[in-house]
Amino acid sequence: MGAAMAPAAANTIADFLKDTSSSPSDFDMILTGDLGKVGSRLLCELLQKDRGIDIESVHADCGLLLYDAEKQDVHAGGSGCGCGASILNSYIMRRLESGELSRVLFVATGALMSPTSSLQGESIPSIAHAVLLSKPM
Repeated sequence: MGAAMAPAAANTIADFLKDTSSSPSDFDMILTGDLGKVGSRLLCELLQKDRGIDIESVHADCGLLLYDAEKQDVHAGGSGCGCGASILNSYIMRRLESGELSRVLFVATGALMSPTSSLQGESIPSIAHAVLLSKPM
């Protein structure tokens, strides 16, 4: 599903950067919810190729951070809204509170997967929304 959601994440990130006159270097991290290995790679390619935006140095994905791919057989990483909730509310918030991170753009993704629609050749509708998180003052 990460590949289906990557275009929505790319559009949301590009629009956010444009609307706020920001660049990827303005963030300690641009964190996606559950694109996994395939979707993350596609996201970076879409932004670089179509928009000229390089996020590779600051991008991380909750679905990849949730597991140790070297030690666990997780294939492309975690999937589902639990990935973003688990990583954001533990690992990321703790790093923001400690001051280790200052600005994180969190981009949650979702898709409406219907086996019937897929069999009929329809696309998989997807969505992404962005939340800017900053360290507490």
